[in-house]
Amino acid sequence: MSAVLTINGVAVKAPKSFSAAVQDIDGNSTRDASGNMHRDRITVKRKLTIAWGPLSNNEIATIMQAVSGVFFKATYPDPQTGAQATASFYVGDRTAAAYSWSDTFSAMMWQNLSFDLIEQ
Repeated sequence: MSAVLTINGVAVKAPKSFSAAVQDIDGNSTRDASGNMHRDRITVKRKLTIAWGPLSNNEIATIMQAVSGVFFKATYPDPQTGAQATASFYVGDRTAAAYSWSDTFSAMMWQNLSFDLIEQ
């Protein structure tokens, strides 16, 4: 059985929350004098919003390194197709809070790592 979420070929820990937005990318769309829309839909893209609960140093490093490239592939559950999909993404801002602060780095834990993956 394959992982539900892989980033850059790496199966990552299951997230605490996951949402997928299906976004229409429009070109020159306008309304005429009657108010009718004339739409120039260029393509449809996905934006994945992902957050994790508590993570160890190794778990957070694995995820952060997987999204460190300019572009990378991700395999995810797609709500429109009802199946796994793979596409090329880039990452937005990444935030993480310390969950358990320690004088020993190896004992630290992290929580609420979150970011958006935006389809290229």
